[in-house]
Amino acid sequence: MYRKVLGRRAGNIVAQAFTQPGNDLSYQYVIFAEQGGRVVGMASGYTAEAHRHFTDQILEAAAGWRRYRWAAFVRVARRVFRFIDAVPDGDFYVRALAVEPLDRGAGIGTLLLGSLEETALAAGSKRFALDVATKNRNARRLYERLGMTAEAESLRWFRLPSTNLIRMVKTL
Repeated sequence: MYRKVLGRRAGNIVAQAFTQPGNDLSYQYVIFAEQGGRVVGMASGYTAEAHRHFTDQILEAAAGWRRYRWAAFVRVARRVFRFIDAVPDGDFYVRALAVEPLDRGAGIGTLLLGSLEETALAAGSKRFALDVATKNRNARRLYERLGMTAEAESLRWFRLPSTNLIRMVKTL
């Protein structure tokens, strides 16, 4: 998503936001999995309380003139963002989980989610929540295997089926 909206420099822009506290892309909320000296996966998540204090100003500052493209995208996709941004008090929200394609099926996603769940428990969160695309059946199977259940479904963005999200939760 970032690459499509922010262009070729998306990686640099996100990396710059990563170095700054106070935003949902910050190093404060990200963990990595390494194997043989290479990063094979990452996950990020935060409490509802932390989420309430986030600002987009850090990403916008890093984006430079591309912030206007980002602002336009957020406005057009506001239904999806409104769904994603609805993190109830007491929830720990998993913002992202990614495993290198060649390393999938080796338990890396399970380990990353387990680590985030420990963080959620330590923070006093009551539930573990994430959003997943309805078409991402493999991820949904993983989350169900880990005890998560579907709670809500987002409205489609411009009636495109690929933009449907399912909120999955697990009581801690």
